[in-house]
Amino acid sequence: MFDAVEGRYHATELSVSAWARNQVAGPGVCGLLARELETHAPEHGFVPARFTVDLFRPVLTEPITLHSQVIRDGNRVRVVDASLVQGDQVRARASVMYLAASEQPPGQVWQAEHTAPVPANVLDGPEGDPPLFKSGDMDWTGDFGSGQNSERKSVWHNVPAIVQGEPVTPFQRTAFVGDATSLVCNWGTEGVGYINSDVTVTLSRLPHGHEVGLHAVNHVASAGIVVATATMYDRLGPLGTTVVTGVSNARRQVDLAAFASERSFSAPSLS
Repeated sequence: MFDAVEGRYHATELSVSAWARNQVAGPGVCGLLARELETHAPEHGFVPARFTVDLFRPVLTEPITLHSQVIRDGNRVRVVDASLVQGDQVRARASVMYLAASEQPPGQVWQAEHTAPVPANVLDGPEGDPPLFKSGDMDWTGDFGSGQNSERKSVWHNVPAIVQGEPVTPFQRTAFVGDATSLVCNWGTEGVGYINSDVTVTLSRLPHGHEVGLHAVNHVASAGIVVATATMYDRLGPLGTTVVTGVSNARRQVDLAAFASERSFSAPSLS
């Protein structure tokens, strides 16, 4: 997604947004900010339980500088803030709250049933794989145009490197995929017409392995403002919940099939 050069980050073609060629896509922004926050992660026994990104200005395909600091450091809680700067202007900011893992409290508590679909074939390419999509009762597919419908959707990811030459961490995977909540919740018969203004990922644990999925839970929209939620999961079960709020961008509705064709994205083999 990015090359690191002398302390600044340069967007690669893979990170270019579907909304505009001179902008960086949300997943890349989220992944890069997660990487910066992670430089202040506690050493052991903590979970990044809540990650939030505010996307209040477009991030351009220009050199990026990151700043971060620890806001609160305690025995059970650590909070870290980060900002993404271009031309002395903050274009996005993020925060993570690390919570100390411990034993579960006693007693039984109601839990929702989780039946999120999992593809049979494994995505485990060392450099990441194109995502898989599922709409309603249809099979999993690598066809970017398959979700141009009103069915409930899921997406399955093996995330590419956020920064060239570095392995993707589990936290970076969840941050990257969190932005795709709009893809599973706000993708309809005419494409995607909402642009994310923020992304929140809440986690009870980090994912195992390379793969992370999203399964649409809800889409609530009125007067051009949307709130969308999804379940984040891996092959072992749910990890947590993702939430995005967005604003209508109807005059620049994104046709993802056309976007994939323009960028020459190839689908992974399902055999």
